[in-house]
Amino acid sequence: MPNFDTGHLFLTFLAPVKSGTTSDMTGRQVSHLQALRVTLGLLPTALQSPATIKIGENSPFARSLQTHLCRFVVIEDTIYNGRTPQDALVASLRNEDPIHPQPVDRLNSPYLLFAADIDAVMDEGDPLPTTLDPARQGRVRDAWARRLWQRMEPELRSIYENCVGFDAVNTADDFARYLKRCQVETTMPFHDYWTSPPKLSNLPVPALAVAALLPLGVTLLALLAQLLGVPRIPHLGWSPGWVALAGAGISAAVIYALYRYVIANGQKPMPPADHGDLPSVLKSLYLQQHFADFATDRQGADPETLHADFGTFLDTHAPDDKMAPTQPPGVVSLSVAAANRTS
Repeated sequence: MPNFDTGHLFLTFLAPVKSGTTSDMTGRQVSHLQALRVTLGLLPTALQSPATIKIGENSPFARSLQTHLCRFVVIEDTIYNGRTPQDALVASLRNEDPIHPQPVDRLNSPYLLFAADIDAVMDEGDPLPTTLDPARQGRVRDAWARRLWQRMEPELRSIYENCVGFDAVNTADDFARYLKRCQVETTMPFHDYWTSPPKLSNLPVPALAVAALLPLGVTLLALLAQLLGVPRIPHLGWSPGWVALAGAGISAAVIYALYRYVIANGQKPMPPADHGDLPSVLKSLYLQQHFADFATDRQGADPETLHADFGTFLDTHAPDDKMAPTQPPGVVSLSVAAANRTS
């Protein structure tokens, strides 16, 4: 299903960039495209590498417990892939001169692409849904957009003020409506939280084959009887020609119905992965690090001490509570999170 898969929404937004100029931070006049590029270049990324950890400024999207991944891209124009390939002999017969240029697709303006992978839930920490119709997808998208605006309005304003139609955005609801207008269908989602193969609804291939071949076989037998000059089908008394014609019609209808069934089955969203929501992923990382330290520190401990300490570990770190205590978003380890808090 477009936009929705594995309990996540895969969102893509395209906003046209304004023409003309604006004032940058120094008061100089620059194009909106250049101002947008500078703003995105200064936007901090997550603390995920030695360079970004050293800077110590986390991504504003780390304030969201619903956003797994996101990206901004400035698309200035379409890519020219060369002439449309064709047979040289055919082109010569048509008297087509390859020196003459073919039509080239161009964008009417640069565009800002914003792509995000989010938990398809109304509130952070809710269970991931198995299915989600388009109307509910819209409600989830709007709730996420409003929450994002409430947590990083200044950053969003500095980016989107360079885009067409954003001047009327003043509230969280306005921003949600703006993103709705900019949304385009996402047909290639990406998901990689599987710890075991997903349970898919496999096609009943033998039953489908029987359903397709049975009327086709009847049609072929009736045609053979017609060619052999059999006047009537035994026990039925029907003309072989009419049986063959009816069988061909039924075969075509069955094959089309099976085709529609297979396509509909392929469009079903994959089920959510176990613990595939962002709070669960962060909790898993948190427990992984603390349990590694626990196991290392208690090498050689006697059973009674180990049992008591593990009870304390469970009480302290609450494995069943995915919301807290946990690892903050946007960091690769708890040590980075601690260093970021003290800096």
